[in-house]
Amino acid sequence: MKHRADPMPQGVLRLLNDKRGNIMPIAAIGMIAMAGMVGGGVDISRAYMVQNRLQNACDSGVLAGRRAISDDGFNTAAKNQAEDYFDTNFNQANEGTRNTSFVTTSAQNDNRVNGVAKTTVDTVVMNLFGFSKLDLSVNCSASMSIGNSDVVMVLDNTGSMDWTLSGATTSDDSQKRITHLKTAMKNFYDTVEASRSGTNARVRYGFVPYSTSANVGKLITDVSPAYLVENWTYQSREPQFTTEENQTLVGYEAPVYSSETSYSDIDYGNWFFNSSTRYAKSKDCQDALPSNTAWTNNGGTTSSTLTEINSSGQRVTSTTVSQPQKRTIYDCYRQSRGKYYIIRQNQERDFNDTDYAIEDPIYTTTSVSVFDKWEYKEVSYNVAAYRAGTAVNVPMGTDGSNVATTWKGCVEEASTKEQDNFHYSKNSGLDPSDAYDLDIDLIPDSSDDDTRWRPLWPEVSYYRTTDSSGRYYSASPRSDYGTKTYAACPVEAQLLTEMSESEFDAYADSLQPEGSTYHDIGMIWGGRLSSPEGVFSANVTAAPANGSAVSRHIIFMTDGQMSTSSGAYTAYGIEWHDRRVTANGYADQNRRHAKRFLTVCEQAKAKGIRVWVIAFASALTTDLETCASTDSAFPAASASQLNAAFQEIAKNVGELRVVQ
Repeated sequence: MKHRADPMPQGVLRLLNDKRGNIMPIAAIGMIAMAGMVGGGVDISRAYMVQNRLQNACDSGVLAGRRAISDDGFNTAAKNQAEDYFDTNFNQANEGTRNTSFVTTSAQNDNRVNGVAKTTVDTVVMNLFGFSKLDLSVNCSASMSIGNSDVVMVLDNTGSMDWTLSGATTSDDSQKRITHLKTAMKNFYDTVEASRSGTNARVRYGFVPYSTSANVGKLITDVSPAYLVENWTYQSREPQFTTEENQTLVGYEAPVYSSETSYSDIDYGNWFFNSSTRYAKSKDCQDALPSNTAWTNNGGTTSSTLTEINSSGQRVTSTTVSQPQKRTIYDCYRQSRGKYYIIRQNQERDFNDTDYAIEDPIYTTTSVSVFDKWEYKEVSYNVAAYRAGTAVNVPMGTDGSNVATTWKGCVEEASTKEQDNFHYSKNSGLDPSDAYDLDIDLIPDSSDDDTRWRPLWPEVSYYRTTDSSGRYYSASPRSDYGTKTYAACPVEAQLLTEMSESEFDAYADSLQPEGSTYHDIGMIWGGRLSSPEGVFSANVTAAPANGSAVSRHIIFMTDGQMSTSSGAYTAYGIEWHDRRVTANGYADQNRRHAKRFLTVCEQAKAKGIRVWVIAFASALTTDLETCASTDSAFPAASASQLNAAFQEIAKNVGELRVVQ
């Protein structure tokens, strides 16, 4: 506190310098001195209280100013925010002061905001002694000075994140919700890293993109492959085959020989006049006709061999020797003038002598399976190779042919209880205790499949229908009709890891929207990646080099309400058939999943994890607000509001504090 003393009144000085023994003046001076001491104490006490309030207002102002720093640095808006907070906390009229001022500046690359606040207090009693005022001045400063922090981002990667803010489809990536999320994530990283700069603080980032499932399988197998089952029963289908007997030709018996002769068809030549002799009567012509000649050989023979299979399956080899033959025949021909002439015709044929070798076939009989139809039902599979990442052939192709399948990494949840209500308390834990899917501290027992996770296997998963149209689900355990399920498997989750900017940005850019909205699945795995007592405890509890404590945060970002599916293949199987959450595969399904979501939120908060919730382009529902820690839920109707929400969280993760 600073103050200025006015010169002491001359009358008082004369009395003090008077050496004469006058008791009354001495007594008067004593009374004045006593009054000055008492009154001065009142003024000083008042000034002290004003100074405390001035300091508090100064601190509030720089805190608000530092909090308001955005990508544009300590701009006019941030300065105005600082001044507004100062004015709110220090009212000059109410304090009875004057000439109040508050000046802020920023240093250290906008990491620190400094302030100086001044005011003047007019004295009451001390004014009688020449001290008319007390000038007060205080300094204050606020900075982002981060400690060790673990941040797990649970990110809605459902299909609607591919839409615009208004809910329309678009091919323009810059207008998509997922693009706005990626930008806000990167700005979050920049803010947190700026506050960490120059410190030995450790900041780690984990990610759980979610939709109908979460891609955590490889994180689990890295801890222990035994945490996933070796065999599991899926809603699937099997090819049905009929047996047919086929005869396969393997050879022929010894030949049986035979022969035959035959003549080919006659080739009739043209008619020619035999002579120029004319006959008046037909009888005269007939009497003069020469005799027809006999068939005689005409040139050499030819030979040909032919092998063919007859209708009885016999192999017949025929060798034919052909002898050409000819003859001449005669006849009478009457011209138009009534005269007769003798005419002749040359004819030709082949005399064929054929030898046959006939061989009976030899067959072997084999049984062959022929595809008949599909039968849709539960099928048990060995998943040991599949969970190891090996390509596994399954008979799901055309007519039951094999197709190669490789696990992407998503999982079905551990066993649960089909009931309406769940409860968690720090003292008694999860109720019921065998709802293993909701236990974020679950460490599976390799001898108990109820506690183990199961590989999500979309290629073998089908739901049953009542007919070929696929319009109606079938409640029967077997059906001749079925349809391939839809299954979404987001980008692989990441355990808590220190990341460079390029690594963080690359992960953000890898996010791809697909699937429906299962908030509980996202929160379950966000909790497991954050829990010091869970399956990833070795990662979570890894001590920072500086030896200091670690603050833990979950940022849950969604663009929609719970939207489950009866027919899709999810972390809870195909809900219509598996019925792990509801009694009939559909009734009250969204609400039941919402209750599971809230149960997991309570577990996370009970562990001291601060849960932040952002509702992007959708309503901040009661469930979302309930999930969040106190003062930790944000609606974000626009891209700028989404960015602002992430920035607000970053400033809290960055531990905004008064440093002077």
